[in-house]
Amino acid sequence: MRKILFGVIVVAALLFTFKQCGSNKEDKIVLQESSALIQEQIKNVGKLVVTEGHFSEVFNYKNSKEILGSFFTSDKKALVVVNADVTVAYDLSKIEYKIDEANKTLIILSIPKEEIKISPDLKYYDIQADYFNPFGAEDYNNIKETIKKSLVKKLEKSEIKANAKNRLISELSKFYILTNSLGWTLKYNENIIESSNQLETIKL
Repeated sequence: MRKILFGVIVVAALLFTFKQCGSNKEDKIVLQESSALIQEQIKNVGKLVVTEGHFSEVFNYKNSKEILGSFFTSDKKALVVVNADVTVAYDLSKIEYKIDEANKTLIILSIPKEEIKISPDLKYYDIQADYFNPFGAEDYNNIKETIKKSLVKKLEKSEIKANAKNRLISELSKFYILTNSLGWTLKYNENIIESSNQLETIKL
């Protein structure tokens, strides 16, 4: 009777051990599959997110030059019509991340800064100058530089950058949705992301 009981206990112990080994193996496979799925999702999201805009402006350029001290002033001026195409882009292939399989955590280390491109088309009208203060290459360069700075300020106040960030957040939300569905954790800047809305408050 004791031998039979001992045999039953040994068999039960072996079966339990085999079951545990199988369970651990299954967990490992699931974990590896989850990790691969997350990496594939990052690869799919890793594209250029572009928001486009357009500005139309009219600038009055004027330059005065004193001749013979303050006895005589020579002026030159021009009317400049500007049509500028603007793009704000995020190259998400530059996202830096780390996958912590042991703790089932996707850690976003850094998000690339936006890339701003301004392509202005300048047309000059009513150019007025004289012999003492002629229009030259320096004037055209000054006008281009001044207009570019003005457009950058307008871009900062426009909805184009806000729309670009919204598109970026929309792409990043895919990470949260995926990790959350797999039972993983998403972290950025050592902070746990607990909802898609929380991504809207992150500082880039």
